[in-house]
Amino acid sequence: MARKTKKITKKDRLPFFKQLRRRLTRYALIALGVALLVIALGSIINPPTWPYRVQEASRLGGVDHNWVPLEEIAPIMARAAVAAEDANYCLHWGLDTTAIQQALEEGALRGGSTISQQVVKNVYLWHGRSYMRKALEALITPFVELTWSKRRIIEVYLNVAEFDEGIFGVEAASRHYFGVGPEELNRTQAARLAAILPDPKGRSASKPSDFVRNRARQILAGADTIAADGRSDCFEET
Repeated sequence: MARKTKKITKKDRLPFFKQLRRRLTRYALIALGVALLVIALGSIINPPTWPYRVQEASRLGGVDHNWVPLEEIAPIMARAAVAAEDANYCLHWGLDTTAIQQALEEGALRGGSTISQQVVKNVYLWHGRSYMRKALEALITPFVELTWSKRRIIEVYLNVAEFDEGIFGVEAASRHYFGVGPEELNRTQAARLAAILPDPKGRSASKPSDFVRNRARQILAGADTIAADGRSDCFEET
């Protein structure tokens, strides 16, 4: 009786490491697809939590945060935040290439962060200065800009930003500092909240230093400017 000869396939002839590389590539592509899907779903699903909030909640034993839609936030708050952090927010696709180039030339790890980049950092990445985080931030931000609206990005930004130790989002911040809801914020209050965003643990909106007062005045002027020249159109209700 003739012995059956096993047919040697192309797969059998592949060296072990080539097979391993193909398998790892497949898994990496699947992981990338899942990650992109999760990010795209962020355009309609509010993030239940994010790394920095988890870290602070663990450190402090809890944080104050309540999500509120953009429609329930005084319009001046969004304008003030944009004027303070990213005046050309409506004009770019998520990255300020001029500022990034300048930061690279100076060997800096920060600089040029747009509101979109800050949302990506806060929701999907971690705080701290590292080239790895900045690289991931730069890769993810354009996809967020592609799949989210500008209104959605600013809504998420205002809801996840830290305004004081353990105070996350404009709803908690407006009550913490002024005892009012975010829909009741007046121009001065909104500008002061925007003024403390770069250093929420070192500045106070309710007991503002001279610097915060002056910065708030500058922010209000900037908010009026972007409203007048159309640079707030992409996130304002029509």
